[in-house]
Amino acid sequence: MARDRRDKYYWKAKEDGFRSRAAYKLFQINNKHHIINEGDIVVDLGAAPGGWCEVAKELSGARVVGVDLRRISPIEGVETIVGDITSDRTISKIFDMVGEAGADVVICDAAPNLSGNWSYDHARSIDLTRSALGCAKKILKPGGHFVVKVFQGDMFKDFLEEVKDNFSYTHSYSPKASRSQSAEIYVIGKKFLTAPVRRGDVFEVDITELGSSGDGAVLIDEFVVFVKGVQLGDHVKIRINDVKPNFAFAEVIN
Repeated sequence: MARDRRDKYYWKAKEDGFRSRAAYKLFQINNKHHIINEGDIVVDLGAAPGGWCEVAKELSGARVVGVDLRRISPIEGVETIVGDITSDRTISKIFDMVGEAGADVVICDAAPNLSGNWSYDHARSIDLTRSALGCAKKILKPGGHFVVKVFQGDMFKDFLEEVKDNFSYTHSYSPKASRSQSAEIYVIGKKFLTAPVRRGDVFEVDITELGSSGDGAVLIDEFVVFVKGVQLGDHVKIRINDVKPNFAFAEVIN
């Protein structure tokens, strides 16, 4: 409580009528990375007590669904689900609310109950963020956006790589509203990929076409992959090194 009394975001949340100071983290993330736009359907995972739901509703003006193991006190214009985000039953309930097309944005500011053992707490944080990512991959529309809170530690880099494998653009960001002593950081994934290839995939291909820039162009499961440094008729082994929503880039490997 003493810490809260010295916290300007704590008092700002009270003055502005938000349920928690975390509301300003989402405002700052959105101002920097433009995650939530007007009209977006947003799903908030681990949403209790509802501070991010309030902000998401203000930013999108459209449907917002909050999901948590705990019941969330009613928020005007926000629908809520009591459920486990790893459960197929919960996923089904989310689709019932957002429609079969899925959500435009998935956000998650959840954190595990802290024990004080840093290695243990970091591992539990990563496990929770992986659950959020797994849920997002099921319910996001192609091209959708994702934000999740992570505690920094030795497993952070591997998790960041997982997000990179599923989104065209990935960033990490620490908003000013995060407490200075906190190890939390937010991972932002933009433009969810539904392509049949991922970074690091290896294929053997025949170069039968050239793109407008002179790079080789091949189709993998009807998805265009551009290959530098090849000629028509080459038979090469390639590794995917970058994936975009509608095409990918690859390099030749020996």
